[in-house]
Amino acid sequence: MRTLLITGGAGFIGSHVVRLFVNKYPEYKIVNLDALTYAGNLENLEDVKDKPNYVFEKGDITDETFINKLFTTHQFDGVIHLAAESHVDRSIMDPLAFIKTNVLGTAVLLNAARKCWQDNKEGKLFYHVSTDEVYGTLGEEGFFTEETSYDPRSPYSASKASSDHFVMAYHHTYHLPVIISNCSNNYGSNHFPEKLIPLAILNIQHNKPVPVYGKGENVRDWLWVDDHARAIDTIFHKGRVGETYNIGGFNEWKNIDLINLLCMIMDKKLGRPPGTSAQLITFVKDRAGHDLRYAIDATKLNKELGWQPSLQFEEGLEKTVDWYLANETWLQHVTTGAYQQYYEDQYQKR
Repeated sequence: MRTLLITGGAGFIGSHVVRLFVNKYPEYKIVNLDALTYAGNLENLEDVKDKPNYVFEKGDITDETFINKLFTTHQFDGVIHLAAESHVDRSIMDPLAFIKTNVLGTAVLLNAARKCWQDNKEGKLFYHVSTDEVYGTLGEEGFFTEETSYDPRSPYSASKASSDHFVMAYHHTYHLPVIISNCSNNYGSNHFPEKLIPLAILNIQHNKPVPVYGKGENVRDWLWVDDHARAIDTIFHKGRVGETYNIGGFNEWKNIDLINLLCMIMDKKLGRPPGTSAQLITFVKDRAGHDLRYAIDATKLNKELGWQPSLQFEEGLEKTVDWYLANETWLQHVTTGAYQQYYEDQYQKR
């Protein structure tokens, strides 16, 4: 049985990756490692928690003793590393937390993999999941490619850029088998409601102001989270060691256009007169270091490995709205903090 470590598997993207691998590969043992900080929610994985090939481990990736013991115990054949502090606003308020988790944590994992695999690298892989924000900002034209120079503009993106460099440094120095992917903005179910789309859905539902930075002219490429999970699966199994792959939705939207579309969908779903939700849009002071535009060129991933997005954005956004409206209990637990009791209730008492 092949044993894989997925870090950050209780988070938004990580939980979708864990679910996919647990269900698609019953011959694998999937070990989900998460520190269960505010963004880690084991309720995201309620449907797989009792699967025979699934194991949850609570722990901090910066704890070197714990990580080394975990590698010794499980003898991992592969790592899919998603654990990270990821919210730009939080990185502006507390950059050292991002440096600790994203840089030191990644280095601890790399070092553990290096020691565990030093005598046999055959079939091993350290797959580091990163972000398009490491590339900085674009003007009105052009796209980020795998050859784009790094130019991070926030503490978050700087910490992820640093972790990317450490991954490649371990590849070149120690011949550690690695792959990196850099993805665009994800959306979909189980997204913590501090991010733009789930926050807007929640606020519209409760008739609260929907904050939009500046004039809403910042542009992002949006990627359906299930498509991202499929891409990770494809890259993990088919990607070339030592390569970087960009994952994007071929789907650029100005923030204000996205919010207006979301308002239209919410009015329809909630039975409100057209234009009702749009009245909640509130422009707020722009974020420090707010990159103007991100746009991913995912041609390499498409041409080499055959991956492409499965949903048009309008369809994916409707599915996302439907999920949030149908999962009031999940939202209530997240907004009240009750979800943080899940680990004690479901795991500590076993």
